[in-house]
Amino acid sequence: MDSSLEEIEFLALSANRVDVLRLLSDDRCTRRELAEATGASQATLGRILADFDDRSWVRRDGSEYAATATGRLVATGFTDLQEIIETERTLREIVDYLPTESLSFDLRRLSDATITVPTQTRPNAPLQRLLGLLEDADEVWTASHAFNEQTLTVVRERTLEGDQRFNGVFSRSAIEALTHDSGLRRRLEGLLETEHASVRITDEEIPLAVMIVDDVVTLLLRDDDGILRASVDVSDEVIRSWAENTFEAYWERATPLDVEMVGSG
Repeated sequence: MDSSLEEIEFLALSANRVDVLRLLSDDRCTRRELAEATGASQATLGRILADFDDRSWVRRDGSEYAATATGRLVATGFTDLQEIIETERTLREIVDYLPTESLSFDLRRLSDATITVPTQTRPNAPLQRLLGLLEDADEVWTASHAFNEQTLTVVRERTLEGDQRFNGVFSRSAIEALTHDSGLRRRLEGLLETEHASVRITDEEIPLAVMIVDDVVTLLLRDDDGILRASVDVSDEVIRSWAENTFEAYWERATPLDVEMVGSG
């Protein structure tokens, strides 16, 4: 085994080792303080500190211990690795539907995301999750390649009542799908007639549906057949900035949609 892998294994096989190295990277600690923080016995701590001293990861100063520069380097690198693995585990089920080429942010930003996928008992779980957010939202911005009946119904009712401000950019195919159904066309016309909604249409490809629902960014992931496979909700400043920039870019290049255009469609 490569020596670097052996060192990773040495650290990874003991949660106490990881905890002690992190604690000492943050601040000086006595053995008593380490025992209180980790729950490890004094005998265990003795072995850990001796192993760390052999690797020059820690130094003792009187009754206190502190991580060396290389010890802090290892602690930081191991924490980064854990965050990467945690994110991978979070995204493992949906990675096949995630258009990563459209995402300019670090995927680790999704480590705390709420991911909703269909189940046998709740096949429409991702859509229901989205509708739940929309039903309580004051402001919604979206750029999407789809505009389904349920979403249209919710935002139309909310905007008609003056309880929501809605701005959406949709692909031409999404709007045409609504106009080909007389009932959905009337609902779309009703949405366009409200002063609280603005809709634009684009001929650009929108590979990923992005919604900003108040303080939550929602990504809607579909497969190659257009079937909704997951909703990903996250509250993160970096991802929100990316979502806002993405929406604004589509919005600026899109054409405003009005009732006359829908009727003629």
